[in-house]
Amino acid sequence: MKKQRGVLLDVDGTLADSNDAHARAWHAALAEHHYRHDLALVRSWIGMGGDHLLPKATGLEAEHPTARAISKRRGEILKQVHLPHIAPFPRCRDLLARMEQDGLKLVVASSATKDELELILARCGVRDLLDATTSSDDAENSKPDPDILQAALKRAGLAPGDACMLGDTPYDVEAAQRAGVPIVALRCGGWGDADLVGAIAVYDHPAALLIEYDDSPFGALARRKS
Repeated sequence: MKKQRGVLLDVDGTLADSNDAHARAWHAALAEHHYRHDLALVRSWIGMGGDHLLPKATGLEAEHPTARAISKRRGEILKQVHLPHIAPFPRCRDLLARMEQDGLKLVVASSATKDELELILARCGVRDLLDATTSSDDAENSKPDPDILQAALKRAGLAPGDACMLGDTPYDVEAAQRAGVPIVALRCGGWGDADLVGAIAVYDHPAALLIEYDDSPFGALARRKS
């Protein structure tokens, strides 16, 4: 069956239990450069890319030499300290396999850098199910700007009305709304329903969504394709 509709997938906090790892890596890298923030505050910024996070944390533009050094150090800490412990949420692969079985294109739309995204996808064991990936390297601005979603739609040959996003942060919700793509949100990334207003449905985690898949917006999207 020809794939005509698709799912835009966030990864961190949606497929992988990695938001705390990203927060701790940013927190440590910022502290090494004498920008000290409460970890909970840094955690609240996870889901946006470094082009948005660094100005919030430092007052510096992301291209400033100090900001670039912090970003580089964050990546080193993430890969060396945290990556070995990152794991997918339960039944993450089963959920994507069901979507793929239904003939939906699966396209990653992540604010992560390309190299980190590939490493985390490998940890999730879902790379073979994906039709395409987009990362912060494919867009001028990261979430909550819509650029990455627009790049994902273009790469997959989808119109906004032919896709639904799966994400976990307020930044995913805002980016999807700005791109004109409906979004389903998951609570497993650490945000509650009040933070995810604008999502057309909210589930606890991938396993919960899979249980209710037939009645979910993704089940409806797959049926509409037929």
